[in-house]
Amino acid sequence: MKLQNDLILRAARGEEVERTPVWLMRQAGRVLPEYRKVREKMGGFKELVESPEFACEVTIQPVDILGVDAAIIFSDILVIPEAMGLPYQMMEAKGPWFEKTVQTAADIDALRVASGEDLHYVLEAIRLTKEALSGRVPLIGFAGAPWTIFAYMIEGGGSKTFSKAKKFLYTHPDLAHKLLDKITQSTLNYLLAQVKAGADMLQIFDSWAGVLSPEQYKEFSLRYISRICDGIKAAVEVPITVFAKDAFFARKELGLIHCDTIGLDWTMDIAESRALIGNMKTLQGNMDPCLLYAPDQVIVDETVKMLKAFGKHRHIANLGHGIYPDTEKEKVKLFVNTIKEFRF
Repeated sequence: MKLQNDLILRAARGEEVERTPVWLMRQAGRVLPEYRKVREKMGGFKELVESPEFACEVTIQPVDILGVDAAIIFSDILVIPEAMGLPYQMMEAKGPWFEKTVQTAADIDALRVASGEDLHYVLEAIRLTKEALSGRVPLIGFAGAPWTIFAYMIEGGGSKTFSKAKKFLYTHPDLAHKLLDKITQSTLNYLLAQVKAGADMLQIFDSWAGVLSPEQYKEFSLRYISRICDGIKAAVEVPITVFAKDAFFARKELGLIHCDTIGLDWTMDIAESRALIGNMKTLQGNMDPCLLYAPDQVIVDETVKMLKAFGKHRHIANLGHGIYPDTEKEKVKLFVNTIKEFRF
């Protein structure tokens, strides 16, 4: 099916676009009252993720309500450890929690390499969403980067420091690589299955990139992200975005891997990032989500300033991380509309 709006795909490939495309991380979520209504029916976040019809509904809501240029499938990065044999729970107001964590070689041996079909509910949600979108905008599939998934599997939940996960890198580096290898294979299988199900574009989220040193990042994260990108590019023709939050120290190296777009958080200077990454990659981002609490005119002025700093070529507008849940819907719409109306 031919897409009616393929701006994001063209921007990712470095082609000419009439205007800067825009989508938002966490655009399907608590910022929308319509999402909250669906969530109340389901009882919990995880139940919603695992229900294809309702996941489809909330995936499409931001396209209808906010007017963004892409949908991103409603799911969670932690479906991968669960598919590998390490189930998680999503605790209200606390975040993810693993009753069992990976601590030994035997724990790693007990995990399986997941196939795409182990996550059939996500694939079904993608198929339903593609049909429901009817070619209006592209659909983005995603997964967590191996290091970020590893961090949760060792730590057992969220953390400011992920000291248990980092300790494992120092004390059991060979086992760390063994686990990262299994996560990488599982993630590649999963992302390829997403494309087969209908995803037009993929994003890899390395949410906890910033807790590693530059040397550790190269060894325990970047090499595995690179393997996933190589595997995808060898099999299918879809644009890939890598978003490594707080990895300001790795921008030059990220520019060398086989992805199309590099996501920037709001702490990364735009001109400096372009100089480090080069002109062969598209940049995505990078407005501070807290801007959306500001008065309307400040939102407009800062958004235009961001667009001018990135320039008209190879930019996908986004926030530098996800929307905060208490943000007003109308402020989000103002941000999106300002981008859509701006012309160079």
